[in-house]
Amino acid sequence: MSSRIQDAGLHLVSRHEDTSLYELQAPSFVNRYHVISSPGTRRLMAFPEVVGFDSYLSMLPATTAALRHLLPQGGDVDILTILRGGLNYPVEEACFQCGIRVRDIHFVSCERIIENQVITGLDIKYEKLRVTHGRTLVIGDIIATGDTLRLCLDQVVDRFRRRGGSIRKIVFFTVGGTRAIDLMEEKTLEIRKVFPDFEGFECFFYEGVFTVYEDRGASGINVPDIDFGWKGGAVSPDFRRYVLEHPYSLLEKCIIYDGGARRYEIPVHFHEALEYWEGLWGRADRIDTVALVEEKLGYPRGTSYEEWLSVNHFQGIPGLESLWEMEATLLAQADALSLETIALQRINAINTILKQYE
Repeated sequence: MSSRIQDAGLHLVSRHEDTSLYELQAPSFVNRYHVISSPGTRRLMAFPEVVGFDSYLSMLPATTAALRHLLPQGGDVDILTILRGGLNYPVEEACFQCGIRVRDIHFVSCERIIENQVITGLDIKYEKLRVTHGRTLVIGDIIATGDTLRLCLDQVVDRFRRRGGSIRKIVFFTVGGTRAIDLMEEKTLEIRKVFPDFEGFECFFYEGVFTVYEDRGASGINVPDIDFGWKGGAVSPDFRRYVLEHPYSLLEKCIIYDGGARRYEIPVHFHEALEYWEGLWGRADRIDTVALVEEKLGYPRGTSYEEWLSVNHFQGIPGLESLWEMEATLLAQADALSLETIALQRINAINTILKQYE
């Protein structure tokens, strides 16, 4: 977990219909970090069944709402797409809906080299950058460890510097973790040494600032540094409530799986989901269900309301007693969960859907 968010708190900025915008505030932050929650992104991140163009569309209302909040009068931006995951984000269409002119679209490819479920390196194979002065870059991508983004930003900043351009601001949309904050705080100071007028990052997290697993977790099958979780993060109360209303979602491998596969390699995505549930089914009799639910919620059974507010960074949000009670009830009933039954239901459901794509 990032130490930077330990003293941070979520504060509600606006709520329109069923979309909420929060800001994660801390005295030490150089940049601004927001959490946006909408019906589409809640559904996307709770159900691996949301795939293809539907996964793209599910992010559009939240992305549009965020840009309208940030640039109410419109303006000019460039879009930097980090291939391939960045193509999942409806940034260009959201800009169009907000009356924001997109001057240029840049591309950088950056792929993780994974061997035996371990990231062994990164590789940039392609770039297309049109360098100009004082540009605002809008980027969408998943951030887990932040290694991919770090390499891409280093390359892009270097190219702008060498070719006489400059970057004024970076607006970032992400399904991401706490390490994104560490990276952006560090990069802001570095970029200002190259471009003194750099204003920093405006980062929008969909549904929450998550964390990545540091080990295989209570189930024994999570993938470190890749799978997202709640423990130590700042997850929107809207998303927590939504997941509690669909409790099998709490037991998913993580809140997103791989975004690129979900959009462009759908059978690969479903095989990954299937592999997880088959692994859970095979280990069901060895998994401590209380420990698993505690891990998924991010705190132990018996946590008081005041402690719950603190651990989830909710001190500045009133009226969450009913949500805490829902989670406390789930924890109290965790002993009775039948992981074997739940996993078998999910395996059957995913196999049924998978047949449509093979």
